[in-house]
Amino acid sequence: MVKKMVKSSKKPARKSNAAFMKPVTPSPALAEIVGSKPIPRTEVTKRLWAYIKQNKLQDPKNKRMIKADAALKPVFGGKSTVNMFEMTKLVSKHLK
Repeated sequence: MVKKMVKSSKKPARKSNAAFMKPVTPSPALAEIVGSKPIPRTEVTKRLWAYIKQNKLQDPKNKRMIKADAALKPVFGGKSTVNMFEMTKLVSKHLK
């Protein structure tokens, strides 16, 4: 009886991108939502989505559209609604 060697299908642990993990400082307008301390971009996104969901700012019919409330309007450049892809571009302008 011959035993076959089975290759393990484990992939090497994925390395996190250092650029995403570097702390960034939010602008005063964005700091109202995510806090004023320097945090990584990934955490900015998490906190922003938590705020959007907590305040029910997603369009119920089209979840990709986000409605701006008084705190988000300055971050979104004065727009009342943006799609989620446009949101990331607008938010990046508020990070240093």
